[in-house]
Amino acid sequence: MSAVSEPEFNQPAVGKLVVIGLGLIGGSVSAGLRQQNGCREAIGIVRNQETIDVALERGVVDRAYLNLSDVAPELGAGDVVFVAVPTLAIESVLRDIQAQVSAEVTITDGASVKGSVREAAINVFGEVPVNLVLGHPIAGSEQSGVAAANPSLYQKHRVILTPEASTGEQHLARVTTLWQTLGAEVLTMTVAEHDEVLGATSHLPHAIAYSLVDTLAHDIGNPNIFRYAAGGFRDFTRIASSDPVMWHDIMRANRSAVLHSLDKFVDNLLRLRDGIEREDGEYLLGVFTRAKAARDHFTRMLAGRALQDSAAVAPAKLRVKHSSGLTGRLRVPGDKSISHRAIMLGSLANGTTEITGLLESEDSLATLQAFRDMGVVIEGPTEGRVTVYGVGLRGLKAPHKPLYLGNAGTSARLLSGILAAQKFASTITGDASLSARPMGRVIEPLTAMGAVIESESGQLPLAFSPAQGFNAIDYQVPMASAQVKSCLLLAGLYAKGITRVKESQITRDHTERMLGGFGCTLEQTPDGWLTVHGGSELTACQVDVPGDFSSAAFFMVAASITPGSDILLEHVGVNPSRTGALDILRQMGADIELLNPATAGGEPVADIRVRYAPLTGVVIPTELVSRAIDEFPALFVAAACASGTTELSGAAELRVKESDRLANMAQGLIALGVPVTTRADGLSICGAALSGGEVDSAGDHRVAMALALAGLRASGTVMVNGAECIASSFPGFVAHAKQLGISIEVIDS
Repeated sequence: MSAVSEPEFNQPAVGKLVVIGLGLIGGSVSAGLRQQNGCREAIGIVRNQETIDVALERGVVDRAYLNLSDVAPELGAGDVVFVAVPTLAIESVLRDIQAQVSAEVTITDGASVKGSVREAAINVFGEVPVNLVLGHPIAGSEQSGVAAANPSLYQKHRVILTPEASTGEQHLARVTTLWQTLGAEVLTMTVAEHDEVLGATSHLPHAIAYSLVDTLAHDIGNPNIFRYAAGGFRDFTRIASSDPVMWHDIMRANRSAVLHSLDKFVDNLLRLRDGIEREDGEYLLGVFTRAKAARDHFTRMLAGRALQDSAAVAPAKLRVKHSSGLTGRLRVPGDKSISHRAIMLGSLANGTTEITGLLESEDSLATLQAFRDMGVVIEGPTEGRVTVYGVGLRGLKAPHKPLYLGNAGTSARLLSGILAAQKFASTITGDASLSARPMGRVIEPLTAMGAVIESESGQLPLAFSPAQGFNAIDYQVPMASAQVKSCLLLAGLYAKGITRVKESQITRDHTERMLGGFGCTLEQTPDGWLTVHGGSELTACQVDVPGDFSSAAFFMVAASITPGSDILLEHVGVNPSRTGALDILRQMGADIELLNPATAGGEPVADIRVRYAPLTGVVIPTELVSRAIDEFPALFVAAACASGTTELSGAAELRVKESDRLANMAQGLIALGVPVTTRADGLSICGAALSGGEVDSAGDHRVAMALALAGLRASGTVMVNGAECIASSFPGFVAHAKQLGISIEVIDS
């Protein structure tokens, strides 16, 4: 499925618009285009004079006729015929069009089953003609008929177009413009994909709703059944008030896809019945928690409240203005790296693991959902609290579909080590950004252990075959990477023998610490080899996730560069393998104190006090690079605000993060007036006065947040495009920034 870019609206979307069938769908298209001046004239074709009278009285059309022949001769290039009749009536309408309308006229439709329309077109024209663009608006109402026509019906709704390879570009562009003029988001997909998706998400729910109401009304026979029905019944069965004739046609037209979805639903329903009969609490909890998580995710997608309180889906930008001294105290969200590992190890442990402080970001939720898809029962998250009912090392089940990890690179690499050793097949997929990141660095050692992994060019999707033999290896990680090290340590739990891993540089050790907390003893030799024994069992425990140091680093930099600042960041993880940025900032002259040191879940934590201090450029020691790899976008902004030049080398890893962070941060800072020179493995930043300007996140959450910080010291407003990506790691970033006094706003794109 792909989105269609939005054109300029300097002229009407179409010439004459002819709508055949002025019900809710067709009438709303006509009324909406008239209201938006999106057509030169709107003309209706209907079956009775009464509908014509109502349509004219309500301003749905400019004129209307009983027969297409009354208007067909005057139609030509630029005009559009929109077919809005019941699915099974479309073939006869297409025959009228074929006999009377010029091939220059664009034809489109609003039927909810595209396969039957495609078949009808082939029956009439011998092929799908160049000027026919099949489409389906995902919008409706309980009401029907021309009197229900609503010019705003399609605003902020989706329309799916299913063009053929032969579809004319000008016809597709014209239909796209028509829908976008009505305020709809236009997507494209194949006919087969459309009918499968809609069969499951629209046609199946309608079938269930009709059946449920019919069951209660006629089979149970209690006259009070509706009188005392609760709101849930009302909400679920609302769609059973839809037009019965239309849904009769849809069920017949999309018979194959509906039956496929209905069979799966019936199978699940029978399993649910069996679970209730057996009083299988764990099974029931698994069904209900998985369903709740999926529904909550769907709700967040609809709400689009990503940067404020939940995960983002809607495009957005940040507007940041020069701010005075930052003050206050706050607790940043839980550590993302530790959150991933807590979910994974809790799932593989024997017993019940309680997690507090879990980061509820898109990345963490993707990991959580992946293990739910493999049969792990997980309650939550609720305000960072999660209960994981572990299934043991060998208890995972084959997922029914590919495991989608969004933009979670840590999850993709660590999970690869687990999936490579399973006795079932599985596939990992991700979004466009994650799918562009290199996975060869884990594929190579896992293959040496005996894994069978299919991948194109060493990138996602990764397809894992059932493991036949899985053996321990000795492996020296060629490039500093905690993800590769952790992947192999997790794989080593399943391997025959002792797996040994050695790093070229010290990286974060969250996996080693947490494995120890779950009862798996790791050994480290004097020469730096980490060893794990295959078959080591994990025992459930409690995990308290500290505040994410990487998230805290943005506010550490913000306070360090803003005169008059004095802030306190509470309960932040200060694992020595993660605090390279702290050491670098102190070398630059930052005033940072660690207060109230403690231990949480085996991880050192502290409160971090940061006060403004003038910064000076430094040559960053190479031994600190791996310990500050995720914090460099923020550090680059600190360097831009420092006096003198900051030099970084040995950081080629930044080229293959969520984006090329060296290139994208350099591009953003240069746009704000900062001299930057890039190299293959680093860059030079000469501190300078920052100007305002418009910069782009490149879809990278850390780039977006770092460039937002630049607005604190810029002489003008800084606009950061593509800020919705921040939700992948720090969904509350804007609210936290405002809490400290940063002048920042989310602008809906």
